[in-house]
Amino acid sequence: MPSNMKAAVIVFPGSNCDRDMKVALEAAMGTNVLMHWHRDTDLPDVDLIAVPGGFSYGDYLRAGAMAANSPVMRTVVERARKGVPVLGVCNGFQILTEAGLLPGALMRNAGLKFVCRDVWLRVENTGTPFTGAYAAGQVIRIPIAHHDGNYFADDATLDRLEGEGRIAFRYCRRDGSVDEGANPNGSRRNIAGIVNETGNVLGMMPHPERLAEAALGGTDGKPMFDGLVAALH
Repeated sequence: MPSNMKAAVIVFPGSNCDRDMKVALEAAMGTNVLMHWHRDTDLPDVDLIAVPGGFSYGDYLRAGAMAANSPVMRTVVERARKGVPVLGVCNGFQILTEAGLLPGALMRNAGLKFVCRDVWLRVENTGTPFTGAYAAGQVIRIPIAHHDGNYFADDATLDRLEGEGRIAFRYCRRDGSVDEGANPNGSRRNIAGIVNETGNVLGMMPHPERLAEAALGGTDGKPMFDGLVAALH
């Protein structure tokens, strides 16, 4: 049954997961998703803004740095600070950190190579609109595809994220255990995704939209989109 939820996917030059995000959202929502060009500052009122994966501006300077200064991002930042949910995946996560909506930075992978494979994630926080359809401690399989996914923040920031329950996902083994061997990119404390202080902005490196229907090889990403519809309907 179609929902009355409205969502927009921001499209940058170099975005390549924008259509994947649109398809996953539309399957959950049952209604059309707006594809919004980054130079257009006139973003309509929507219930969700998605910043997709890709290589915006070819990752020049730093991944996400130029896109964070695109005209529409001023509007995205304003909406986020007013409570509109914002989902940033992969390059979207990089853009959200560069725009100041999330703390820390995404650096080159520890192995200095592009990594593209499925990983196991442990759901750490189910108290957000993005994660409410998962169970705490649930282990899910989600693909990664990035060269700059090594999450870094100083110890004080990491301790604050831990203390405030703002780590959404961690890289883990299939049994849920967390160790260095389960970390594909060197991210501190195996962090794969975090939320802002109010829980309405999520940034994550893995791609839930790439495993959101059985034809893609799995559905572990689907609860994120179904849960968003349930939370924002």
